[in-house]
Amino acid sequence: MNAPRQIISIDLGSGRFNLRAAAIALREGRVLVHRAQWDTHWTLPGGRVEVGEESDVALAREIEEEMGVIARIGALRFVMENFFSYNGISFHEMGLYYTVTLPEAFPFRVDGEICHECVDGNAHLQFKWVDAREPSLTEIGFQPERLRGRLLGSDAGLTHITHREAER
Repeated sequence: MNAPRQIISIDLGSGRFNLRAAAIALREGRVLVHRAQWDTHWTLPGGRVEVGEESDVALAREIEEEMGVIARIGALRFVMENFFSYNGISFHEMGLYYTVTLPEAFPFRVDGEICHECVDGNAHLQFKWVDAREPSLTEIGFQPERLRGRLLGSDAGLTHITHREAER
């Protein structure tokens, strides 16, 4: 019998702490983003790490669960301490952002339209490829803001970022 999954998302007083791993998947100058259908902003795909799980393993698991493919997880590019409010909850999130190579079989569209959808819990997730440069990411409300303009950079070396966002 499998033990219940224990994601690292802890409610503490008036806030919530998350440990999240996310994918920087690039193809032809575009980056894969996703959102829950009801959201107005887009983020990098990924999810929360489980207790006792390595973050790169968590990311590979999330990609397989949500996208149905096996990805190659590359270098850790960014560690972000992200402070934001979402649906009235104050979040303190540690984000671990990895370069990821998706198999060629994963749908790719250059027109910015939805290329993949899935249901994860009660969320209907939508995925699409968008231009990875800052103007396009700003236009779609990409979060976290501090990653805009950094996604196409070299993956040599790790960058630490602290960011405080407005209510979303």
